[in-house]
Amino acid sequence: MATKNFKLRSDQIAPLVVSTGWCMASDRVVVDGSPIGYMYRQKPVSGGDSGWRFLAGDEDEAYMARNENHGVYDLNTVVNYDPSVIPFLDAPPGSRFDKVAGNTYEALESWPKDEGQ
Repeated sequence: MATKNFKLRSDQIAPLVVSTGWCMASDRVVVDGSPIGYMYRQKPVSGGDSGWRFLAGDEDEAYMARNENHGVYDLNTVVNYDPSVIPFLDAPPGSRFDKVAGNTYEALESWPKDEGQ
């Protein structure tokens, strides 16, 4: 497995939020440095899971099907890549947001209970 060259070095990660656990982020965000364009929170799948999933928004199904294109990271680490997501971190499972302009996010319709919660 190839080593990832993250956009931010570990010494560039500041304590921006009190971590609520881990999250998933695509390499488009943490390697390529693309801003978070789509985020959603699902019901945690295991202990320590915040439920948050962060994507640039241009990843397709084939890209996401490859495990090497995303990873599990501490929530604080990922928000350092795009701090504009911080105001939304208390949203409940089932919440989804699309970046619409600059650092503005639009809430999308929540998932049905059986899918997102």
